[in-house]
Amino acid sequence: MKRAKYKRVKRMTLFMRVNHWVVAICMVAAVITGLYIGHPYYQTLIAEPAVDKYVMAWNRWIHFMAAIIFDVSSIVIAYLYFFSRFEKPYKKLIPNSKNISEFFAVLTNLFTFNRVKKFDSSHEDSFHVVFFTIFHLLLLWMLLTGLQLYVHGLESGLSSIGKWWPWILHVATDWTISVCGGTLMDVRISHHYTMYLIIAWVMFHIYYVVWRTIFWREGDISIVFGGYKFKKN
Repeated sequence: MKRAKYKRVKRMTLFMRVNHWVVAICMVAAVITGLYIGHPYYQTLIAEPAVDKYVMAWNRWIHFMAAIIFDVSSIVIAYLYFFSRFEKPYKKLIPNSKNISEFFAVLTNLFTFNRVKKFDSSHEDSFHVVFFTIFHLLLLWMLLTGLQLYVHGLESGLSSIGKWWPWILHVATDWTISVCGGTLMDVRISHHYTMYLIIAWVMFHIYYVVWRTIFWREGDISIVFGGYKFKKN
């Protein structure tokens, strides 16, 4: 029996891999602390009652820091979509015949369990790029609604760095109240439900990567660890 020959293909740079895992860690931290902020479900391991009041404060701080890292990551990814020297994902978002054809080819292959594979799986396909673009749009919405909830807590209009910071946040995010339904509670609910959409996205992302690894047998799951996969010659 003749063995298939494989070619090693680079798919992610070191920076892309580091960014991927930083986002993953921040996402776990943001979900855990966000759920606690909405409905406290655990208490500090320290028995002293006087210390308990800081649990919410620490959760808010961790949630805010994770959100900031999310935001910086999203800005960097948005820049790399257009100006990366490795690959430019925006080219896969252009709705031309080639990208549309590839998108539906990958989708069909997914639903038919690899029975119809008529595309080059060694590069980033249009389906995966669209899928990740949806993820970053969800993160953007989480950013805007989260900052609206944050600035609402600065009722005095002041912050430790001056009045300009709350003013910018109001200008950038006050419109989310009208979009969500007219009240701050609507923004909070939208922020909360978007979290579940992101969790669902992550679950499908993991499933899809494992699926590709099993069916395509090209080592796709190793991309986020070593940066490479393999292509059948």
